Parts: sequence; C-alpha cells; structure tokens
Amino acid sequence: METLTDYLTALASEHPTPGGGSAATVVASTGAALVAMVGRICAKSPKLSTQRALALELVARADALRAEFSKARERDEAAFARVVSAQAMPKATPAETAARKEALERALHDAAAEPLHAARLSLEVVQLAARLLEIPNKNLASDVGCAAEFGAAAVAACAYNVRINHAFMKDEHAVKVQEEELARYERESLAVLSAIRRSLR
Repeated sequence: METLTDYLTALASEHPTPGGGSAATVVASTGAALVAMVGRICAKSPKLSTQRALALELVARADALRAEFSKARERDEAAFARVVSAQAMPKATPAETAARKEALERALHDAAAEPLHAARLSLEVVQLAARLLEIPNKNLASDVGCAAEFGAAAVAACAYNVRINHAFMKDEHAVKVQEEELARYERESLAVLSAIRRSLR
C-alpha cells in the first residue's frame, strides 16, 4: 500500500508523473477528510444532537469524495502519460504525422478533462465546508476553514492543469466548452470561500 511519504517521494522525483494535477487531488482529498472529521465529532456531541443528521450527511459525502479523488488522481496521471506517449509517436511520414497529431489532440483533451473533473469535485469540498458552518461548533472553526482553503486551492491548481493543455489543443470549440465550465467552478469556489472567510473572521 502506498504511503503519503511514498507519494511525496514520487512527486519530488525527476519523473513528470505524478505532477500538479495529481497533487491537486491529494490536497482536495485532505480537505474532504477534514470535513469528515468535523462532521463525525459534531455527530457525537450531545450538545449538537439537533444537527446530527446534517453532520452525518456531510460525513458520508466527504468520505465518498475522498474515494472519488483517489480515482481522479489515477486518471489524471494516466491521461498525462498518454500525452507523453503521443508526443513520442513517429512523424517521419505524412501518415505518421497525421496519426500523431490526432492522437495528441485526443490525449490533450483528456488531459484537460481530468483536472476539470477534479475541479468540480474540489468545489464540492468548499461547498461542504460552507454547510458545516450551519453546525455551531466554534472549537472546530479552524478545521472548517482549512477544509475550505484546501478545496479552493485544489480548484485553482486544477485550473492551471486544464489550461496548460488548452494551450496546445487545436480544437477551439472543445477548449471553449471546457474553459466556460472551469471559469464557473472558479467563480463559485471564490464566492463560497470568501463567504466562509467572512464568517470565520
């Protein structure tokens, strides 16, 4: 079983994978874990019994998100590996050049789609943190804040990884569709995070 130290060692190596997109899912998963921790503590508190159902709902979704981030991380790494493979394809003849171009465009699209998907999941971490504020537990406010910050940081990190692939894609329509979706996640993430910061400060 891979440990966190194993992962960080691989991340620090000279190999291009895992990279930023993969790391973003780990950051977001950490935020989801904090949401689950706060939710579990609140669910067990007699003083917060009226909020128990909400706390358990948030725990369940946060735990599910952690599992989704694990899969998203694997898909992100695999998608980037396909870009590298496509770039290495031969281009000595017109036919080879055409095949390489097609394969690379497809790989770049997927390499943008994966962090875009992770951005959506990361936004949900921020949203879950906001819902935690409905449960009055000032002792855990810093953990809620950290969860929100990690989720928002992951949205921003995912955005970098979407756009670096857009810079090399030729399909302008696909880029436009993905960019519009990404911008929506960024706007909502910032809005929710700003509200959380105001509430906690």
